[in-house]
Amino acid sequence: MPDIRLDKLVSISNSKKKINTTISFVDIAGLVKGASKGEGLGNKFLSHIREVDAIIHMIRCFDSDDIQNVNPNVDPIRDLEIIETEMKLADLESIQKRLDKKNKKNSTEDEINILEAAKNCINNDGNMEVLHENYSKNELHKIGLLSTKPKLYVCNVDEKSITKGNNYTELFTSKFGTKNTLLISADIENQINQLENEEKKNYMKMINLQETGLSTLIKKGYELLELETFFTSGPEESRAWTVPVNCKAPSAAGTIHTDFEKGFIRAETVSYEEFIKNNGWLNSKK
Repeated sequence: MPDIRLDKLVSISNSKKKINTTISFVDIAGLVKGASKGEGLGNKFLSHIREVDAIIHMIRCFDSDDIQNVNPNVDPIRDLEIIETEMKLADLESIQKRLDKKNKKNSTEDEINILEAAKNCINNDGNMEVLHENYSKNELHKIGLLSTKPKLYVCNVDEKSITKGNNYTELFTSKFGTKNTLLISADIENQINQLENEEKKNYMKMINLQETGLSTLIKKGYELLELETFFTSGPEESRAWTVPVNCKAPSAAGTIHTDFEKGFIRAETVSYEEFIKNNGWLNSKK
C-alpha cells in the first residue's frame, strides 16, 4: 500500500529496507442473473466471494461500442440490483440449510437469531442494512452471509467524467448515496500504470487528478474495514503495520510478533508528526 509517510520515515531513519503494509484485492468474474442457481460463473463467483472481508462492486457508468455488455443498455442500478439479488438468494439457500433441524444444533442461539432475522429480511425484500443496526460487525462477520459484508461501489467512468461524474453516476448515487461510492476510470488507471513517475505526475496534473484511483480505493477500503496503520522505524527497516481502529498496544505488538503480546509490559511510542518534526526518535524523546 503506497504511503508517503513511510517514505519519510525511511529517509529520516536511513533504513536499509522499506516494507509497506498490504491489502489484497481479488478480481472475481462478473455475475449474471441466475448465478445463485449456477448460471454463468455463478457458483464459482459465490464461493470466492464468501472468503473476502468486503465487497467492491465495479459498476459500468460509461458508453462504449467497443465494450460488450450482456444487457442491451447501460444501467448501473439494474446491474447492481442483479448482483445484490443473486447474493441474497445464495444467502437464503445457505440460511435454510443452517436452520434445518439436523444442522441447527451446530449454531448458537445468537447465530440462529441472526439467521432468522436475515431470512425475514430477504423474504420480505427488506434492506439488509437493518441487520447492522441490530447486530455488531463481529457477530455478522461470524455468520458469513454475502449480503451483510461491507460494500464499496466503484462507478467506472470515462476520462471526461472522472472529476464530476455523469448522468449514470448521478442516477446511481441518487439511489445508493455517495458515502461508499467512488468515481474511478479503469481506462485512466491503465494509462497511469504504463507511465514512469515523472510522466505519471504530469499526466495526472493535466487531467486534474490528485491521486490515483487505486490509492483512493485503498484508503476507502481501510476506512470501510475500520483499519489503521502504525509504523516501526530504525536503521534496519521502516515498516507499516495494519491493525483494527482503536487497537490496544498489546494487540498491536502481537501483530509484530505473538511473543510480544504474551510478554507485553509497556511500549514507547511517538506520533508520526512529532517524529518528523523532531527528525527522528532521539529528539522526540527529549
